[in-house]
Amino acid sequence: MTQVLVTYFSSTGNTKAMAEAVAAGVWSVEGVECVLKTVPQTTNDDWLAADGIIVGSPTYFGQMSSRVKQMFDVTAKIYGQLEGKVGAAFTTSGGAGCGHETTNMSIITAMLVAGMVIQGTTQGPHFGPFAVEAPDEKALRQAREMGVRVATLAQRLAVSHQLSATRNP
Repeated sequence: MTQVLVTYFSSTGNTKAMAEAVAAGVWSVEGVECVLKTVPQTTNDDWLAADGIIVGSPTYFGQMSSRVKQMFDVTAKIYGQLEGKVGAAFTTSGGAGCGHETTNMSIITAMLVAGMVIQGTTQGPHFGPFAVEAPDEKALRQAREMGVRVATLAQRLAVSHQLSATRNP
């Protein structure tokens, strides 16, 4: 079964609400299991077990929070083993223009360096969903939709890897 990890750090509950919406989108895809964890609960084994990984962070100075960055730093121990996994990001911020796009890009940049495949959208927000303060219905809908897109792509890639493994033993 395809597995998607949704991991997040939240100090006010806003990022947690977005994470729950992302997870609802993942869970809605038949044949995909969602693992929802806070950043402190997330281990390298969780990263390795997942076919897709979606990371959420509040916006701190236009970047991911230090706790989320620490989680990425710990993945250095499994460097090279995340290649080909699907990745995506979401964030929350205290106001409009506070750096939500650069925060998502900081997460996506770390994923690209790890060799992950990033799932975006032409519909926007292009770098991943965001909420300004408490998420409204539009932000929650965009979060759910991203969960569906990541789960669907992770499932397709997992099936493709399984097929190629059976053809080339």
